[in-house]
Parts: sequence; C-alpha cells; structure tokens
Amino acid sequence: MVLLSLVATHSDLDLETVARLSAGSSQVASSVLKDGSPISGAVVLATCNRVEIYCETGSENDVDAARTAVISEISDRSGLDENLVARSFTTNTGPEVSRHLFAVGAGLDSAVVGEREIAGQVRRALNEAQQEGTASGALVRLFQTASRTAKDVGAQTALGGRGLSIVSVALDLATDLAEDRDWASKNVVVFGTGAYAGATMALLRERGCTSISVYSSSGRARTFTETRGGFPLTEETLGAAVAAADVVIGCSGSDRQISAAEVAAGREADAKPLTIIDLALTHDFDPAVGELDGVELITLESVRLAAPEEQAESVNQAAKIVDHAARAFEESQQARSVDAAIVALRRHTMAVLETELEKVRNQHGCTGPAQEVEFAMRRMVKQLLHLPTVRARELAASGQQDQYIAALDALYGISVAEPAAAPASSGSEDSCPVDHTAGSRDQAATA
Repeated sequence: MVLLSLVATHSDLDLETVARLSAGSSQVASSVLKDGSPISGAVVLATCNRVEIYCETGSENDVDAARTAVISEISDRSGLDENLVARSFTTNTGPEVSRHLFAVGAGLDSAVVGEREIAGQVRRALNEAQQEGTASGALVRLFQTASRTAKDVGAQTALGGRGLSIVSVALDLATDLAEDRDWASKNVVVFGTGAYAGATMALLRERGCTSISVYSSSGRARTFTETRGGFPLTEETLGAAVAAADVVIGCSGSDRQISAAEVAAGREADAKPLTIIDLALTHDFDPAVGELDGVELITLESVRLAAPEEQAESVNQAAKIVDHAARAFEESQQARSVDAAIVALRRHTMAVLETELEKVRNQHGCTGPAQEVEFAMRRMVKQLLHLPTVRARELAASGQQDQYIAALDALYGISVAEPAAAPASSGSEDSCPVDHTAGSRDQAATA
C-alpha cells in the first residue's frame, strides 16, 4: 500500500489556473477507479485556492501510472492540455503526503494562515469520497487523522484564535475602502445559498448589518432566507437591489457570470460607491467590473495579499504538532502494513499445530499425557512466534516491512492479504464558494 497526492495550490499557481483545474474535479475520484486502474482509492480536496487528489496504490511501482491516470482525467474534464496539467501538479509520496495534508487542515498552507474553514473542507472531502465509495481504508485514516490534528492545533495554539477567515479579511478590506465604516447602515446583496453564503451572512450580522438580500440563480433564496434571515431576491428584483446596494458579495460559484455591462446598466451616473466582493474561485462577476467608475472589486487574490501574518510563535507551535502527527501516522501505517503478515504467519503456524495435535488425540485419546503434550506444543509455538512478531514490528518501524512479507512468501509460501477498508461515516460540513461539479448551479464547495 502506497499513498500519493497531486497538489495544485495558490502557493504555486495563479487562481485562474487553479479554477480551471478544478472543473469537474468532483468526478475525478470515481473515474480513476475503473477496472485495471493502479489506483485502489481516491479522495479529492477542491477548495477556493487548491485542487488536491489523494490516491492509494498497491506499490511504489504503481505511482507513475497512478499519476498519469489522474493527470489524464483532469485534462479531459478541464479541457486543459495534459502537459500543462502535469506541470501544474506537485506529486507527494511517503511521509510528505500526510505532512502536507495535516498542514493544510491546520490552516498552515492557507491564503489566510490559521483560518479554520479549511478543516471543514478536509472533513467534507472525506465524507463525499465515502459516500461515493472511493475512499480506501488508508485514505480514511489519513483524512480522519488530519481532522484530529486540526483540532489539536486549534486547542493547543493561538493560531486562528482571532477568527480570521477569507470572508472576514474580505469584509475588513471592504470596511477600509468605505467612507462610512458602519455596517449597520449598509445595504448588502449576497449571491449564493450554500453554507459559505450562510457563514458570510453570520459575519455580516456580527458586524451589525441588518439589510441583507440574497439571490440564487437556482431559486433557493426563499428557503435559504427563511432559516437565516435576509430578503430573497428574484430575477425581477435583483437589478433594483444591486442598484441600491453598498456591497455585493458573490459566493455562489455559479456558471453564470455577471458582466460589467450588467452592473453598469443598473447604476446611474451619480450612483453611490459600490464594493463588489467576489469570493467565487470561478468568479461570480466579470473582473472588468473593477474598472467601472465608483466600483471597487475585492477578489480572492486581494484577500490573499491582504491577509495578516500570524505570530511566528503560533505558527511554529502548529508546525510542531503537524510534524508529530505526521510521524505518528507514518509509524502507524508501517505497523499496520505488517499486521496482516503477522496474522497470516500465526494462522499458518496454528494450522500446522492443530494438524499435529489431532494426530496426538487420535493416538492417545483425551488422556493426561496427551493433554500435557498439547500444552507443551502450544507453549512452544507461542514462543516460536514471539521473535518473528517482534521483528515484524521493528522492520515496519524502519520501513522494511516489504522484506518481512517477501520472506514469508519465500519460506512458507504465505500470501498476505491487504487490510480491510474502514467503514464509511456520515456527517455534514461547511462549504465554500466553488462549483466543482460540471453543470451545477449555485453549489458551494466546502469551506
């Protein structure tokens, strides 16, 4: 069993490329598990500023084939040239897989360092893979450990203690741009009805904003506002609401993009200043709206550049927790890799023992001497198995478990079965403003 991950993030690519790579990414996991594939499990983590595919293969020899399969699938779904896709993804194997994911889940690799939304994205990625049946046992353990590590970072460090998130930083930018900093006096229009839009509304409420209207291209605004507050908009009322707005926030990830001409058509020559916050990776608004007179545009890139730095001490503490968790996970994985071998050796040995004991019983019956012989033989077998078991653990700890498994095959002809996959678990998580499913509308991905 070997884990690998293909990683494309804001750290190495522009957000436009990340957005194009994410197109249809929700179907990648199930597509790469077809018959004959070197991949036995896959989980996709697609967020506002990253696309990451985690896979399990049978051996190191399958890694290149697995990477090729994933690259080809992403190229087909995104329409991007396969060479460009290949250059966009960094491949992690071995301990780097867990170390990277645990850092991501803890917010150390986020545009807003320490933000807590990413932990929900990690949990949701696993939930969706389990529901689709693409998560192998090793990947389940990897993502569950990432979630526990994120909780440990939140509980044991001050990282993220200020409650920073992509939305909060965007709202801070909007506040700095406004002449009137009082959110209680602002009219706000929110595009989207996913969990990310809900989180946006909650933060607006915290800042005193009460005039919030919600638009959904899929018609879910009324249901959304019934439980979260706000006023639902329709196609007919949207134009007037935007014309009267002080701030418009896009977090739907819809395929329909609002053009600069549409925004300009609803504004009069002497219209009041308008701030548009576009948090959708695929853009709810044409970037050209930022060139309109009286309009300020805040994007994910703006948020990344404006995000405050967390204290170095908190980051260092979090990094140590992540490193410790990654080492413990790798040791656990190595130990698990020989569990099946130990069980196979014990089963083989006990089968031989039972065969010999049956001969003793047939010859001497249930007599005292026969029972003494049985007791002695069982004790001897237990002692004989002790050292091979200890050596198995030692070899696994040093990454040499394959030698042990090969020795069992060479000496005894014992074939070692793979450990069973962990059962799926259910749960609901938050979402972020990205539509990673081709053709869907107003669907938020996890945040």
